[in-house]
Amino acid sequence: MEICAIICEFNPFHNGHKYLIGQAKKLTGCDAVLCVMSGSFTQRGEICRTDKFLRARHAILSGADAVLELPAPFAVAPAEIFARGAVRIISAIPQVKYLAFGCESCGDFSAAAEILCNESEQFKSALNAGLEGGESYIRSLSAAFEKCGGEEGLLSSPNNILGVEYAKAVLQSGADIKLVPVKRVGAGYSDGALAGEYSSAHGIRENADNPEIKLSMPECSYTDFINSRDNTARFEQMAVDCLFTCDKENLKRVYGCTEGLENRLKNLAFGNSFEDIVGITSSKRYSKARIRRILCANLLGLYADEAEKLLHGDLSANILAVKRDRADELLPLLPSGGGDEVTSRSYALWRYLSAPLVYENPNEKMILV
Repeated sequence: MEICAIICEFNPFHNGHKYLIGQAKKLTGCDAVLCVMSGSFTQRGEICRTDKFLRARHAILSGADAVLELPAPFAVAPAEIFARGAVRIISAIPQVKYLAFGCESCGDFSAAAEILCNESEQFKSALNAGLEGGESYIRSLSAAFEKCGGEEGLLSSPNNILGVEYAKAVLQSGADIKLVPVKRVGAGYSDGALAGEYSSAHGIRENADNPEIKLSMPECSYTDFINSRDNTARFEQMAVDCLFTCDKENLKRVYGCTEGLENRLKNLAFGNSFEDIVGITSSKRYSKARIRRILCANLLGLYADEAEKLLHGDLSANILAVKRDRADELLPLLPSGGGDEVTSRSYALWRYLSAPLVYENPNEKMILV
């Protein structure tokens, strides 16, 4: 059996995701599609609106065959760790031969990974020059990459950057997994607007009260999304409260909270909202996504040193959903033993913040779809 993996968040699941699953099957001829999906919180430090088991169900109903949960220490982490954690999971399944992902342009991601993994002196010098000149990390990285022969524009968009991180993780793991980039259709993340049949997840969340989002989502996903609770305000207030009460030394253990950033964040914890803190702290050097991720990880108790131990230790993942008529065939291939404790705590907090729930899965058990 040959399996194609997709690393995802599905927050919420939309037509573009369904298209990706379809293209993964078409381009690889695989026997099954396995999704490794963030559970309750995302890589941008946001809380998911719809329950993870429901989102896994949406994926199965839209063509996937099984969905595993990406552990929270990787789900709420910088792109490199997000990718390494997910690739660590799929590379432990010998039947996974492909990794499909959405991207803005289908360049040579493997060649890009070679350049970034090697980090020549020329690359380091160009990167530092950009940072010292006041450019953002992403712009500096892209300029250094192109100066070392990298494909022009490849690192200019979020999904492409994530695709390169997947390529790096596969290269570093030594796994025999072929990359399958799939060009995205519809609007990009930054648009924040609806685009008919293929709107971004960001656009859908930004326009949650607009009935036109129905055009962008499968019926099952649309129904569960509009019936779920928008828990953003409760989550953000709790994150600010936690920032105020947390130990500064623990805050420093969070990925990306370096160079005295913990002091600035702690000083802003009293009398400022979540968005105030993000706005005041963000800069060319510190993106808004980075600050949100730090605040979210701090709330969940997700620390860099513990994530690194998890990366190099025994790693398992919750099985969220499996296609009913393929369960006997697929379950023996998937990791068993459940997930880590902090991921379970994260889901417990999600349930608390999202109450009252429309969907109940009291035993937190895998669902057959």
